[in-house]
Amino acid sequence: MDHLDLKGALRKFFGFDSFKGQQEDIITNVLNKQNTFVIMPTGGGKSLCYQLPALLSEGTAIVVSPLIALMKNQVDAIRNVSDHDSIAHFMNSSLSKTEINRVKDDILAGKTKLLYVAPESLTKQENIDFLTSVPISFFAIDEAHCISEWGHDFRPEYRRLREIFEKISDVSIIALTATATPKVQSDIQKNLNMTDAILFKSSFNRDNLYYEIRPKRQVEKEIIKYIRARAGKSGIIYCLSRKKVEEMAELLQVNGINALAYHAGLDATTRARHQDMFLMEEVDVIVATIAFGMGIDKPDVRFVIHHDIPKSLESYYQETGRAGRDGGVGECIVFYSYKDIEKLEKFLQGKPVAEQEVGKQLLNEIVSYSETSVCRRKFILHYFGEEFNEKQCSEMCDNCRYPRERFEGSIYVHQLLQVVDILQEMQKSKHVCAFLSGGVTAEIKSYRHDQMPMFGIGKEKDEHFWNAVIRQTVVGGLLYKDVETYGTLKFTDRGRAFLANPEPFTLLKQHDFSIADDDESIISGGKGGAFDEELYELLADLRKSLSKQHNIPPFVIFQEPSLKDMCLQYPITIEELTNVQGVGTGKAQRYGLPFIDLIKNYVEENDIDRPQDLVMKSLVNKSGLKVQLIQNIDRKLPLEDIGRAQGKSMDEVIEEIEAIVSSGTRVNINYYIDEILDPENQEEIFDYFSEAETDDLTTAYHELDGDYSEEELRLMRIKFMSEMAN
Repeated sequence: MDHLDLKGALRKFFGFDSFKGQQEDIITNVLNKQNTFVIMPTGGGKSLCYQLPALLSEGTAIVVSPLIALMKNQVDAIRNVSDHDSIAHFMNSSLSKTEINRVKDDILAGKTKLLYVAPESLTKQENIDFLTSVPISFFAIDEAHCISEWGHDFRPEYRRLREIFEKISDVSIIALTATATPKVQSDIQKNLNMTDAILFKSSFNRDNLYYEIRPKRQVEKEIIKYIRARAGKSGIIYCLSRKKVEEMAELLQVNGINALAYHAGLDATTRARHQDMFLMEEVDVIVATIAFGMGIDKPDVRFVIHHDIPKSLESYYQETGRAGRDGGVGECIVFYSYKDIEKLEKFLQGKPVAEQEVGKQLLNEIVSYSETSVCRRKFILHYFGEEFNEKQCSEMCDNCRYPRERFEGSIYVHQLLQVVDILQEMQKSKHVCAFLSGGVTAEIKSYRHDQMPMFGIGKEKDEHFWNAVIRQTVVGGLLYKDVETYGTLKFTDRGRAFLANPEPFTLLKQHDFSIADDDESIISGGKGGAFDEELYELLADLRKSLSKQHNIPPFVIFQEPSLKDMCLQYPITIEELTNVQGVGTGKAQRYGLPFIDLIKNYVEENDIDRPQDLVMKSLVNKSGLKVQLIQNIDRKLPLEDIGRAQGKSMDEVIEEIEAIVSSGTRVNINYYIDEILDPENQEEIFDYFSEAETDDLTTAYHELDGDYSEEELRLMRIKFMSEMAN
């Protein structure tokens, strides 16, 4: 088919006058029955690359797609450009026997040009037998990164596709993905046995997207403020858990924002309805887990907010890619806290070792991205194997818009390279940072690296600093992380040359995210401005003197998070004090007076504007569930059973009991503790908390020589707080 015919077909079927980017060359390649591999960012027009050739070819094209919702979306779109519905079908577990027979009849009659199948349906022998009997034009694999365990969405059934294709037909294959690092790319090609494929790789640069990372402080309040300033604009908020999605959507609604939740726990009808309402602009904001937005072609999403950090840079790139598909500006904001990374690391426990290692390395990359001071666009593109000059960023990321302080750093880069060299390129970043800063970790000890002459060569700087030097040296092309060995630091040729002959190297001052708080304040009411260190010192001193007076540890009066929240909210009445995190009415009345008096004087003396600028309505504490939890404890039910009945993990149940106790309600869980700890062990932990300056669990763990688990210490801390404070 010549050039003009292709343009005519494009106009006839899709109503476009011209192709985008490399679409025309890709389509020609598919029509010429060549294996084709397309790496094209979200919004670049991937679907057209197999849809148009399918409409123009003899036989049926088989499109493997991972999501049922996505298939339906695509099939509806194709049916809209045709005069009969049988032009496109999907085959997956959602169809009845009658519907499957109708699909097969249409294919046999030669009416169906595109058949979307889930990989699971393709493995069924009856489907293989049927497809072997009909003419196939080509195979297309959408979201091909699912093939690679190095991809962000690995699916084992995708690795069997090649053998199934061979059973059906020996036609050509087109594989498409919106995210592929060089490693994932070669993995896909090897697995599909298509190393001969012609590769079409578009630039991953989305120059209309603005990238920003913010520390995770008062995140709910920040999000509400942000959305209110963009009233009527479409946006997506991603959260890690379904529970957080539900809470966040409810919180936005309470604050007058038109928002809905979307996650896999909702039934299919509700999910489809919420998705349609978003597409039809009946709702402005969708709060979702990562399941949302795959292949959703809504052009005018103006912002994508990550309430929680995603688990890989690929996921991040794909989720932010939902913004600004119409070419208008899309803002991509992430709220970052290292605690989120620790949570994600916890999820990896219990998985096979290789999977854990891959997961950890993907997490390291997202940490590096979040904490880097270099141009974020340059960092993302470097990750996907693309060179980029940050001058072209045009201040479309926070690091270019508000540049960090620069300093000459060749001395540090040279020290780093020397250490990588003497460690024989066999260690990962964490180990190298510990070695440089003189940290004696278990690993350093087991390798006896603390005995080496260069150990601690950079000890005037901490691990946080050295981590930043490694990141900038990797992006600067002197070192690279070897994927095969899960992130070991290795030299590039340029790095070897630098080691022999150091040159000037500009480093950027790194961000400090250590004071981000993992804001669980959704129940606790509004929060305000920046953290007030000076007030914190005064409140801590007051707490200390009251603790001596009452002969109880300081944290029994108010815990750390409560004091910090007072420094943000400046409460000056008992009622306002009950809005502070972890302060219930009982506690506010028992200990509150001296604290609010101190804050009142402080506010007057320092002329402080209290954060009344944004009155954020908080969710009412789910008091029904709280009462139910206390009743179940009164009935002496095992905590595991209480959790199971409410669909919660043990961790979440303990967290709720802690919140109840810290706000001033007495809870007796002795019946449960007596089952797991002997009286003398209980006494030892109780005595420890009676003497302790802090209720921090890590400190308790070390002070008690690691004899007790985190769970045992948490339960005993609840018992202690209940008996002492309430």
